[in-house]
Amino acid sequence: MLIVMRPEILFPLFAPVTTLKGVGPRMAPLVQKLAGPLVRDLAFYPPNGVIQRRRATAADAVEGETAIFEVTIDRLIPPHKMGAPIKVRAFDGTGFVHLIWFAGSPRHIEGLAPAGSVRLVSGKVEKFNNEVQISHPDYILPVEKADEIPLAEPTYPATQGLGSRQIRKLCMASVALVPPLTEWQDEAWIKRQKWPDWQTALQAVHAPQNELDLQPEAPARSRLAYDELLAHQMALARRKMNRQSTPAPVIRPGEASHRLLDIFPFKLTGAQARAIEEIRHDLKSGEQMARLLQGDVGSGKTAVAAVVLADAAASGFQSALMAPTEILARQHAEKLGPMLAEAGITSILLTGRDTPAVKRKKAAAIAAGEVQVAIGTHALFQDAVEFQNLALAVIDEQHRFGVRQRQQLQDKGKSGVHLLSMSATPIPRTLELTQYGELDVSRLNEKPPGRTPVTTAVLPLVRIKEVAQRLKAAVEAGAQAYWICPLVAESEAIDLAAAEDRAEALRKFLGTEVGLAHGQMAGAEREVVMNRFAAGDLPVLVATTVVEVGVDVPNASIMVIEHADRFGLAQLHQLRGRVGRGAKASSCILLYGAGEDGGLGETATKRLEILRNTEDGFMIAEEDFRLRGGGDPLGLRQSGFPAYRFADPIKHRQLLLAAADDARIMMGRDPKLQSARGQAIQVLESLFDWRTDRPNID
Repeated sequence: MLIVMRPEILFPLFAPVTTLKGVGPRMAPLVQKLAGPLVRDLAFYPPNGVIQRRRATAADAVEGETAIFEVTIDRLIPPHKMGAPIKVRAFDGTGFVHLIWFAGSPRHIEGLAPAGSVRLVSGKVEKFNNEVQISHPDYILPVEKADEIPLAEPTYPATQGLGSRQIRKLCMASVALVPPLTEWQDEAWIKRQKWPDWQTALQAVHAPQNELDLQPEAPARSRLAYDELLAHQMALARRKMNRQSTPAPVIRPGEASHRLLDIFPFKLTGAQARAIEEIRHDLKSGEQMARLLQGDVGSGKTAVAAVVLADAAASGFQSALMAPTEILARQHAEKLGPMLAEAGITSILLTGRDTPAVKRKKAAAIAAGEVQVAIGTHALFQDAVEFQNLALAVIDEQHRFGVRQRQQLQDKGKSGVHLLSMSATPIPRTLELTQYGELDVSRLNEKPPGRTPVTTAVLPLVRIKEVAQRLKAAVEAGAQAYWICPLVAESEAIDLAAAEDRAEALRKFLGTEVGLAHGQMAGAEREVVMNRFAAGDLPVLVATTVVEVGVDVPNASIMVIEHADRFGLAQLHQLRGRVGRGAKASSCILLYGAGEDGGLGETATKRLEILRNTEDGFMIAEEDFRLRGGGDPLGLRQSGFPAYRFADPIKHRQLLLAAADDARIMMGRDPKLQSARGQAIQVLESLFDWRTDRPNID
């Protein structure tokens, strides 16, 4: 493993912020909260605005601009009553300039602007009775100090007790400590992009002259964004290289695998066959596999997983399939168990609800090697569970598990355990590169035959009664339906109340039993409801957004989603994927809440139109990502992006793709980074500190 040591030339940048003049015990926590604990963090803390000033007179001043006036102070007008503003009247030869303070000391203000003195005054121009007025001027200085008022002044995100100007001063002190460094970018690439060198770019970012200099596309910002993206992609590439150098058991197809494929009541799609071939290539390499299998709901990920689980058994090894909920784990066991058994493979289901005696019995069978495939929840990586020869770990809905949890399961093997992660949420290429850059990726972009298309309708919420009437007719004809309640507020309790009200209203209207599932229910209680729905005992299931509705219910053919405009595209697509899983014609009704003008906003309209026009999850994921700005592509609170300082993965998407290619080519040509450029890149990696041991962002 190549360990990059921090070069001495960077030591001043990695000193604590307390080494900067003026950063004492009081200020240090504020600086650390905003930027970070190191000098480098301040150098990497770009401004988010710029104040542009021009010299003006009272006669030509433009309302709303920030201007500099040279005035003669006439007099101070003290407040005539408690709470009234303090005023100073001044004149510049073309008209009056009135300075206003809504708080402060008259004595202090008089000291700044004594009557009869000539002063330079800067501030935002307001017009009152056709005369210039400035509230709380940002500068009042004698004319000989004109150079202290910048014509372009960057502004920084601030916090209470630490203002923008103080931050700017500290940032400039930090940038002054930045040394000139050997260029790590390809010379031809730099010239083609017309970028400055790294040091010049950093200085330019902290000295914007106008709003264009703040844009992600500005040359200096683009340069630093690419540096940051390249450093991250290099770290991911190195982590992938280190993983590939880890020995792992050799797994090959065998008799059990062939029998399983013969048992399948369907023919594999081309995408499934390709994914299996890619996974098998990894498994027989003798190097540790780390592969992400992603595809839409119903694209056949479980069948692919079953084949490679059978491969492990055929090679004499154990494997584990871990799901995030008991409902999903049980579903896997019920689907796979009989097929694996018919192929001669033993399996077991292990969940947290097993009694202690049952857990001990199952754990003993796993430890003795009597079980070839262990299916379960978090219970699989508990200390009490030991495998005899675990060689493959399959993680379903992998984003629901942390890095450490996945590692805990892998650590139960004697040598490098192969990892296959599965995601039912198609991941945009941009997010794939930043969050899963060290993984190999297989995509299932075909649907198995027999899946019926889902008709999607977009209707205003005012037509909810009409939807309920159609639902009643369908339920009376034997149909089953999901009804998803909206995100009412950032409060689970309020969401729950809305769901309970909707369930009660539907019970009365439909005249039938309606199930309710939500995140505040106990797991066992929720499972009873879900299982009753899956068994066909409940015609309608009302659910909040927090519940896992991943149970496979082929008979469910209707999905109603209230306030669909409040959901992410990818999340809506996931919900829609719960219907159309059987032979029945299926439909998804997206009810949107009209705005004040009776319609939807432009973005919401585009999102719902995309959903209506396509069932391609990968296309939907890319569009969702583009329209939402990456805010919530996985239906999670956070986007999953690393905490970039200069890069915006949405606006710098092309740079990200280029950086990924650059890193891959560089590691292929110079894996030990011994060339001149390789050594410069080691400095780049140290500068951004994407350590090779840093866990992936979850």
